[in-house]
Amino acid sequence: MKIARIIRIFLELARHRLDRLIPANTSLPLWLSAIAVCLRIFPTPKDSPAVSLRLAIENLGPIFIKFGQILSTRRDLFSEELITELEKLQDQVPPFSTEVARHIIEDEINASIADIFAKFDDTPLASASVAQIHTATLLTGEEVVIKVIRPGIQVTIKRDIEVMLFFAHAVERFWSEGRRLHPVEVVSDYEHTILNELNLQLEAANTATLRENWLDSNELYVPEVYWDYCSSRVMVMERIYGVRATDIDVLQANNADLKKLAHLGVNIFFTQVFEHNFFHADMHPGNVFVDVSNPQDPTYIALDCAIIGSLTEEDKNYLAQNLLAFFHQDYAKVAELHIQSGWVPANTNLKDFEAVIRSVCAPVFQKPIKEISFGKVLVSLFDAARQFDMEVQPQLVLLQKTLLNIEGMGRQIYPDLDLWETAAPYMENWMRSRYDARSLFKNLSDNVPRWIQQMPQLPDLALGALNELNSLGDRTSEQIRLLGDIKQELGQQARKARYTRIGGVALIAAILTSLLPLSGYATTPEALVGTSILGSLGVYWMYIQS
Repeated sequence: MKIARIIRIFLELARHRLDRLIPANTSLPLWLSAIAVCLRIFPTPKDSPAVSLRLAIENLGPIFIKFGQILSTRRDLFSEELITELEKLQDQVPPFSTEVARHIIEDEINASIADIFAKFDDTPLASASVAQIHTATLLTGEEVVIKVIRPGIQVTIKRDIEVMLFFAHAVERFWSEGRRLHPVEVVSDYEHTILNELNLQLEAANTATLRENWLDSNELYVPEVYWDYCSSRVMVMERIYGVRATDIDVLQANNADLKKLAHLGVNIFFTQVFEHNFFHADMHPGNVFVDVSNPQDPTYIALDCAIIGSLTEEDKNYLAQNLLAFFHQDYAKVAELHIQSGWVPANTNLKDFEAVIRSVCAPVFQKPIKEISFGKVLVSLFDAARQFDMEVQPQLVLLQKTLLNIEGMGRQIYPDLDLWETAAPYMENWMRSRYDARSLFKNLSDNVPRWIQQMPQLPDLALGALNELNSLGDRTSEQIRLLGDIKQELGQQARKARYTRIGGVALIAAILTSLLPLSGYATTPEALVGTSILGSLGVYWMYIQS
């Protein structure tokens, strides 16, 4: 199965001659140069390289389409033509049959479409990598959208994951840097994430939670879920109307405040990560819309909540401290935090690591986003960190992906956005709030019910602790006595070994001395007597120590 898929991938590369995307005079590794030469054997298609790339990605399926969606946000890295084609992957993937969609909906809801919907549009509103969307109206009058999972998609995804794991294992085994990058762990984490995306019941729960988190805010709107019509393969939710976040011409035509909108996006991201610890991890332009009904106070609308991320308290705390240290240009603190968190080995030279971080980060500090490419910064950090054995942190992969998406949209909405101007005050306020009186009181209040529940057990726990301390004292005394015995025994063995060595040396000396006459050397009676005494003492010392 893996070999067949690898061959299929190569044939797609060849059929669309994707070697045309490689810039001229680019220095390539030998194995990659060999592949490029093989591709040139095939005829050149009529489509442009950008169109060919989009078609190849579509043909290779959802895993590759997801990757293309991420690339579509990076206008700083690719040409305008390539970005335009990749953006079509966000919701212009070829749809599957409407009859199949109707059959799936009726099977999952266990009722005919006419019994539930007053109106159902057979033409899909959008078609994405793992599902497509149809619009409808409930019998009660609410306008809704119906999300339907593509038939057979799970088999396709599992097959591609097998191929990715095959290459990940190969990277770990045959590349010296491979183990440090944890490619197998990263792919396994991605497998878990994308398989969750196929469960629309889980997406509905994520959507409901995200909606609850932002329900009382005027910053982010999340559509309502209609639970009576949701299953693992079908989800029905409120239909929203808005402008795609990257339709800049439309936003400008509606006089939307783009600067305010850009800063609002940064604030929403940090709030989701640090306050809610529940962040939308698939914020490509196809999933983010803007409500411009009040142009001077625009708000975001979030769709497609299948991929949600969260961090442990430890990772969240270290990340916050790292960001603050970076904003304050305290690169020594950044290096120290990396060591404390275990992201680099404990024996890392702090000063050397600080110098490398400074060389990479200092040039980008306090520049407008249009002058910063986080993609290039990440590559530079990756190259610099190799000498310190910095390991990839799989639990942060979703966060890194979200940051790249946020950067891509921010660059399009308001290129002069000063990321630090928004992020630094937010992080400082968040850190202060963790240690103020209200936060400490809340932590105490949250723990009081648990403490009350444990109070009846306190006498038994205290008595058990005292008994344990008493037994610990007895065990300590016994261990001290045993250590004394061991020390005494080791001393006796050392003396025995010393005497044995002395006896052996004396015996060998006596034997050698007694053999001197046989070698033609003259000796005296006194020497023979001394030899006898020396040999006797040697034998005696060795005997009494045996």
